[in-house]
Amino acid sequence: MMSVSYRDQEWLENLLADIWYQHFRDVEQNNDVMIIWAKRAKRRLGSIEMDSRDGHTSIIKVNRLFQDLAVPEYVIRATIVHEMTHYAHGFGSPHEQKQRHPHSGGVIRKEFAERGLVDLYLKQKRWLKDNWRDFLLERGML
Repeated sequence: MMSVSYRDQEWLENLLADIWYQHFRDVEQNNDVMIIWAKRAKRRLGSIEMDSRDGHTSIIKVNRLFQDLAVPEYVIRATIVHEMTHYAHGFGSPHEQKQRHPHSGGVIRKEFAERGLVDLYLKQKRWLKDNWRDFLLERGML
């Protein structure tokens, strides 16, 4: 069962705005960008895609399990930074694609490092490695 959470839609939108302002000011917003809570998932933390209905809105989806307060905010921040990296690199956005595949050559970790966020990247990886399986077990997902 999920604990009560203040992590609603408005909170998620504010988190994206903060991340964009703090770390992605150099990335032009060339289209509408939405962020939403997506379905609960064991493996997918987040994703970004163009809205198939209008063809020009980017939609960042964040795993709904992250609404649970047992998940540290830095895990969610790192997930959004990851999806913003895809946006900046032309995946799920109108920006020109910088490489053929969205994870080519460790580009995500490199982007975290270039933006001074390597500690965030490593902290998220450590929490997921140490806690994700038990978190899923406790919620009946495994």
